[in-house]
Amino acid sequence: MAGTDEVTVAAADDALYVLTAVLLTPAQFPSVLGDDYPEACAALELAPRADGYGLVLGQDGDGARWTVVIDDVSLVAVAIASWDCGMEYDLSPDERTVVAALPGWPLAVAVAAPGVPAPHDPGPDVAERAPLAPPDTSNWGPAQRRLGADEIALQWAVWREQIGDADFLAAGSASADTGDAEPDGEKDTPKGHRGVRRVLAEAHAYVDTPPPLGRVRSSFAPGDARTLRADGPGWSMVARTDDIAFVLLDEEPGEVLPIGRGPELPGLLEALDKMAVRPS
Repeated sequence: MAGTDEVTVAAADDALYVLTAVLLTPAQFPSVLGDDYPEACAALELAPRADGYGLVLGQDGDGARWTVVIDDVSLVAVAIASWDCGMEYDLSPDERTVVAALPGWPLAVAVAAPGVPAPHDPGPDVAERAPLAPPDTSNWGPAQRRLGADEIALQWAVWREQIGDADFLAAGSASADTGDAEPDGEKDTPKGHRGVRRVLAEAHAYVDTPPPLGRVRSSFAPGDARTLRADGPGWSMVARTDDIAFVLLDEEPGEVLPIGRGPELPGLLEALDKMAVRPS
């Protein structure tokens, strides 16, 4: 999380006190905004630029929320990496890199700038468009499903240690609400699960017909493995190339379905990894 660096943003006609920043690129974008990079860009009414964008979220002197879109992706990447390491970094984009200053925030931000009014959307006399707002995650749906997949990718070891080899034969799901992956013998087995079969079929189709950019992403994992993230209409999958996969479905609120290695998964994951976009 950033500090409260002050950035002059001409489009907002005020100084912006930076609270945080995120990347919006084909390989790294807030998945809560969409299943792929073009969909995430469309949520912000941005063209899916090949090099992506940096999103700087902050408040102006009146406390109003603003999202400043810049094309200096490397600057935002360095800032995020510094903050993640607990280091201070003055994120001060050059005004020439500003693509747009959008009212509101597309993501929930839990902090506020000191010394200014509480965060609020700018009024219609200042903003030319409706303010951005985070997707509704109060009920299970696409946004919450993608957030659940994000959490599994982030806490892979925690989820994986709750699943043993026998669970793939007896268990159909694990609860995503509490993080407790308890076997549920009353469910169908994962490989025989209709939704899982659909996900595997659509993931195989991605290999033959590449989907929109960002639907399949590959990131670092321990050892020689990669963490794979694939999304599609109504589903998300998180996997390690040397291990298993977890699937979340829109039609199964709060459920996480484990898929064992078996004869099919290793080849599918290898093929997906070859076509996936990766952070530069």
